[in-house]
Amino acid sequence: MEHLNVVISGFNPYEGIKNNPSHVVPHALVDQGLGDVSALESDDVLRDVDISINAVDLPVDVNECWPQLRETLEATHPDIVVATGLKAASRGILLERCANNIIDTARTTILGEMTGLPADPADEASRKPIASNGPAAFWTRLPLRSILEDFAAEEIPSALSSDAGTFVCNSLFYNLMKWTASQHKVLSGFVSLPIINEEPHPQHGLTLDQQVEACRVVVRQTARYFLEPTSSNILIA
Repeated sequence: MEHLNVVISGFNPYEGIKNNPSHVVPHALVDQGLGDVSALESDDVLRDVDISINAVDLPVDVNECWPQLRETLEATHPDIVVATGLKAASRGILLERCANNIIDTARTTILGEMTGLPADPADEASRKPIASNGPAAFWTRLPLRSILEDFAAEEIPSALSSDAGTFVCNSLFYNLMKWTASQHKVLSGFVSLPIINEEPHPQHGLTLDQQVEACRVVVRQTARYFLEPTSSNILIA
């Protein structure tokens, strides 16, 4: 039986957020697993694959989060890495398409990542590259098309996102993708989660169960793509 090793990262609790989904959901996914393998179609490539999932909590610190994640990756040698973060203003799951080589340390940017408000143009001087000699951006390596199709089938609100902000989440995403580019065969990407809201609402967040199922879909579809890559699974634009 083939074995795949998955790391799913999240952040420690955010100040002012009662339940940070990127802290709760990865551990819930580890506890609950990917579901009953016997329920899969007989020709599903995952029927004969053992998938282990490791959750790691990262500090909400732009200087410390990547070194801690890198330490975990170097210790566990994953095949798949899914980093998660919080976008409190989001209605549903956001699949981040690319990591941009920019970091913005202005307070309006930091608050904006939490609230969805735009950064103040006056803070232009606070913006600089994450890697001075790095590419402008890295595209995700997650199979976005197949993930979105499963989200639609499960009625999980979701969308593509152009970026993961310009502070902690994007910095982690960029460094993760830069590391991924140096690996022989690793798939990785970033998923932004909304707030946890157990009361159905058309604008504010998703239930914990929906978010766990969404991350389950991400891992399953990425594992399928890892084992049998096809261009039909990929969607960037």
